[in-house]
Amino acid sequence: MTCLIYVSPLPWDSFAQRPHKFVEWFHAKNGGSVLWIDPYPTRLPALEDLRRLRARMSHGAPATPRPLPSWLTVLPAPALPIEPLPGSGLFNGLFWKRIHQTVERFSAGGHCLLAIGKPSKLALQLMHRHPQLVSLFDIMDDFPAFYRGLSRFSMEQGERAVAAQAKQVLVSSTLLAERFAACGKRLRMALNACAIETLPQVPDLPARPASPMLGYVGTIAKWFDWEMVIALAVAHPAVPVRLIGPVFGSIPTHLPRNIELLPACQHQQAIAHMQAFSVGLIPFKRTTLTASVDPIKYYEYRALGLPVLSSRFGEMAMREDQPGVFLMDQDSNLEQQLRLALAHRDQPEAIQAFRNRHSWDARFEAAGIFF
Repeated sequence: MTCLIYVSPLPWDSFAQRPHKFVEWFHAKNGGSVLWIDPYPTRLPALEDLRRLRARMSHGAPATPRPLPSWLTVLPAPALPIEPLPGSGLFNGLFWKRIHQTVERFSAGGHCLLAIGKPSKLALQLMHRHPQLVSLFDIMDDFPAFYRGLSRFSMEQGERAVAAQAKQVLVSSTLLAERFAACGKRLRMALNACAIETLPQVPDLPARPASPMLGYVGTIAKWFDWEMVIALAVAHPAVPVRLIGPVFGSIPTHLPRNIELLPACQHQQAIAHMQAFSVGLIPFKRTTLTASVDPIKYYEYRALGLPVLSSRFGEMAMREDQPGVFLMDQDSNLEQQLRLALAHRDQPEAIQAFRNRHSWDARFEAAGIFF
């Protein structure tokens, strides 16, 4: 039976995202056990880390440990936040002896695969020390774009090194596929998708609310386009604009009265909030960071039958002709785009077909991964 070691970019106890769905798909397909290695800091500390910690304490959803299935083992990766510095791999390697021993035991029973969800010195050590493990580099983000200075340079180096050694490279957006085109036949693309099993059945979806409401559920951080949201709110003062999620960074002063801010919540509550929207918003700035993003919110909104009003960034910029997608930018007529979005309706059959095409299982199966 095939087993999997997954070096994750996210803790197991975080909100379910692509890495969680990847290992669930792997186990369902192969029946093998999974060793999940939680991430550690891969950049030098910054002042914004303190601000982010304070924001989590003020706005974060209550911490609820994610259930641990019997087939999965979670292993922490202790480390000091010194990775970009020369010799950091050797120093932090002193803390990783247990990880290497566990990997040795875990992979000794038979065929075992290694998936790298984020470049790091630990990931490279595992690839070097265990060359018998068939490896996959699963790239869910433009990781260097999150960093600056030496930390960014280190991440770029790590990214190239992991991509060069991996048997397959899996990317989550068109721009990432272009960046890693040199991988040739080793390259696969699997856009993001939606956890269909967490949604109400299509016949149980509520009717669109009688009074229109615009809504956004997700993190509100430096990529969030406050200017665009405020312009929407000012242009339509009678329409509530509900923003739900943790806020990292400052909130503009003197927000229009129809903008409502609600704290982060658990996923099922977020789905309930979305069903009260008339239109789902994805107001992200166009930056280097967002250029490689395929937002999961798009799939959730559309799988609930919601039209999407989005800025023209990343993968969303390529969806102008998709049903239920309405793009806005500085040259857009916001009033016209909103009117078209509010008028859009999907038939139940179309919603179900969208779900069938964009489930995580369908996405990973179609990618042709060697698993």
